[in-house]
Amino acid sequence: MAALADAPAEPLGRVVVVAGRAEEFIADVPYRVETFSAEKLRTGTMASSIPDALLYTPSVMVQQTARGQGSPYIRGFTGFRTLAMVDGIRLNNSTFRDGPNQYWATVDTWAIGRLELLEGPAGVMHGSDAIGGAINALMSPIVYGAQGQRVHEGAAYYRVASADNSHVGRVQYSEGVAGQWGYAVGISGKTYGDLRAGDPVGTQPYTGYDQWDADLKAEVILDERHVLTVAYQRTQQLDVKRTHRTVHGLHWEGLTRGSDLEHGFDQLRELAYARIRTDTERGDQFTATVSWQVQEELRTVQKANKTYQDDDVDVGTAGVALQGVSPSAVGQWTYGAEHYHDAVAAGTINRSAAGAITGVGIQGPVADDSSYDLFGAFVQDELSLPMRTQFTAGGRYTWARAGAGRVQDPATRLPVSYSDSWQSVVGNARLLWHPDEAEHWGVFTGIGQGFRAPNLSDLTRFDIARSGELETPSFQLNPEEFLSADAGVRVASGRWASSGCYYRTWIQDMIVPTPTGQVVNGLREVVKRNGAQGYVEGVEWDGELRCLAGLALYGSAAWQQGETDYFPALSPVGYRAPMSRGAPTTGIAGTRWTPETWLPGLAVEVFGQFSARQDQLSPADALDTQRIPPRGTPGWMTANLRVSYAWRAQVRASFAFENWLDESYRIHGSGVNQPGRNVRASLDWRF
Repeated sequence: MAALADAPAEPLGRVVVVAGRAEEFIADVPYRVETFSAEKLRTGTMASSIPDALLYTPSVMVQQTARGQGSPYIRGFTGFRTLAMVDGIRLNNSTFRDGPNQYWATVDTWAIGRLELLEGPAGVMHGSDAIGGAINALMSPIVYGAQGQRVHEGAAYYRVASADNSHVGRVQYSEGVAGQWGYAVGISGKTYGDLRAGDPVGTQPYTGYDQWDADLKAEVILDERHVLTVAYQRTQQLDVKRTHRTVHGLHWEGLTRGSDLEHGFDQLRELAYARIRTDTERGDQFTATVSWQVQEELRTVQKANKTYQDDDVDVGTAGVALQGVSPSAVGQWTYGAEHYHDAVAAGTINRSAAGAITGVGIQGPVADDSSYDLFGAFVQDELSLPMRTQFTAGGRYTWARAGAGRVQDPATRLPVSYSDSWQSVVGNARLLWHPDEAEHWGVFTGIGQGFRAPNLSDLTRFDIARSGELETPSFQLNPEEFLSADAGVRVASGRWASSGCYYRTWIQDMIVPTPTGQVVNGLREVVKRNGAQGYVEGVEWDGELRCLAGLALYGSAAWQQGETDYFPALSPVGYRAPMSRGAPTTGIAGTRWTPETWLPGLAVEVFGQFSARQDQLSPADALDTQRIPPRGTPGWMTANLRVSYAWRAQVRASFAFENWLDESYRIHGSGVNQPGRNVRASLDWRF
């Protein structure tokens, strides 16, 4: 369970979210929204990353190419077709790939105050990439006391796990004077050893890595109507290995190993922003944000002949965003505009086995000396209608421009420049109905358009593709278009709570890799092309029944299917096949005991998680035998125990005994197997 495991089955309006950009009760959000509190992240799931936190969420499949890298598939989409944000600022940039990527793991889970996942089309409010859904990581809030009173709070966290011999620690401190100023500062250190999978796989070599995180947030209350916020975050990952491409990959269930001797990543992300919020007498709220984000990655590959290839991509993103929320006689209006500018430097260096430089590439994995601009302006109105009905409609204008200063021409292999731009208008309409005045029930439905312009990864990538092909630049690309519809119900009344949803997304002109029939540098060449049509649909459900004596039963399930077009080499005609890395049927069933009457603070949870076999493979899946077994990814089931105890609100200790049957399994499309029998323990101390 995600949201329902956190809160009792009471009226839905008690949880406040910002999924639709403005603060509102979750009961008034006409989408399916999951929330994760800081307590659940740190001492509930004890998640090591945002993807790790989403492992138990219906309709989310968390693919892991490597430890320290995770990419959620939300309603069938991942990579640059899902949007990640930090305090409302885009994490996505123009170098993100279409497949799974590692960037979501660069947000420190232990520095998050609340995590919000909006499933389904969010393009009007959140812009390009939000096709499958959008996630917003809201950093830890500053502590405040009574007006004018100075208060402070310190905290220390520690978590250990046996399957990877990992140690994670964090210290943070916050101080504030209500109505005047406040700040919060924290630092996290994480070290992970080689991961032990279930029997008979055992230890997976070269899967350990280290990570450091730091964050600072400060607020100054300028006057009763103006608040200035400044923040800084930094994350650095060191030596994260992708073992499936190396000789250290697994032979489990017929998997093949790669030929590289080493394939590792170093990752750095920094974000700084300043935001001013203004509240007017009549109830308007305006915010203005300026941000600067740096994302750097260095990939080092040692090939079978012992030579090296170093690829680096450095992206600096400047952002500015303006937003307003205004009540009126015809509803509540949310409107604004935002602009993000990426400046990209990328390079490739070849080295001999002794380390001497033997060659310098024209570009890196994407074009060198390149830029990308993304501008959007949006407006949305929430209108209250009779019979406790809410109608929401909105639209967004998007303009995107790509400029590549130095890219290798796919025909001549010489350096050329390239530029192009695209624009679109998309809209949505949502309906929410509360059958009862207490808002225990909510029924929602809606339809929305999605638009994604080609980014620098689509247009200029010169890199090894997922199945061992060489992807070369593709200049003649047009935007992708999507149309999504869903309908669902949620209820929280008395002793039970439940939510369910059916969704379907129609795909038009999706950009897909296509073989050219040529061989370049000993590798089959693929290029990107438009034209893929298709769909993805699914059903998701979760529920909880609270029995007597603090006992609760809960469960969740998700089913999904999808198809898209694929194109043989040099063929203008495609054929329909299963969608790449389609999620298998999954579910959770468990029981939770919280004996509040005689031992407050204790929680005991026993649950099982299962996944069906996934043998409906796309053509690319069938070739990806380093990650997907030839007969498909086997089904699996794990049994798990969690115990936590809070003492006087200052100390919370947690213990988990996971996968006690020592099942050997992997999540479909992943490059590593999941932990075998594993013990996790954590301590959260506030002072």
